[in-house]
Amino acid sequence: MKSSEVIEIEVDTRYLEEHSRPEDNRFAFAYTVAITNRGETPVKLMNRHWQITDEENRVEEVSGEGVVGQQPEIQPGQSFEYTSGAVIGTEMGTMKGSYEMLCPDGSRFEAPIAPFLLALPRTLH
Repeated sequence: MKSSEVIEIEVDTRYLEEHSRPEDNRFAFAYTVAITNRGETPVKLMNRHWQITDEENRVEEVSGEGVVGQQPEIQPGQSFEYTSGAVIGTEMGTMKGSYEMLCPDGSRFEAPIAPFLLALPRTLH
């Protein structure tokens, strides 16, 4: 298994008003990620890489081992879900990235995380 297409990644975001200070250009968001293994062998999430971009095109790169202090092994047909957060300096931004996955045979591949929006909820008038 070398293809990243066997890993399905879904992201749900929400604005954290209680952790934000708009007057200080601080906007906090939570994101919940569900990683599903659609392949036929287990995979282990080894590393993460994020690119967080705000409305003024300021980019923050975040890389590290695992997610939320774990390097989960995801069995075929199973999912792993976690929630984390990001703080940006504008009301809207995007995140995208990838996970480095380890296969039982020792090979590794990148599972891309499609861009998703960080944005304040808008009220309808």
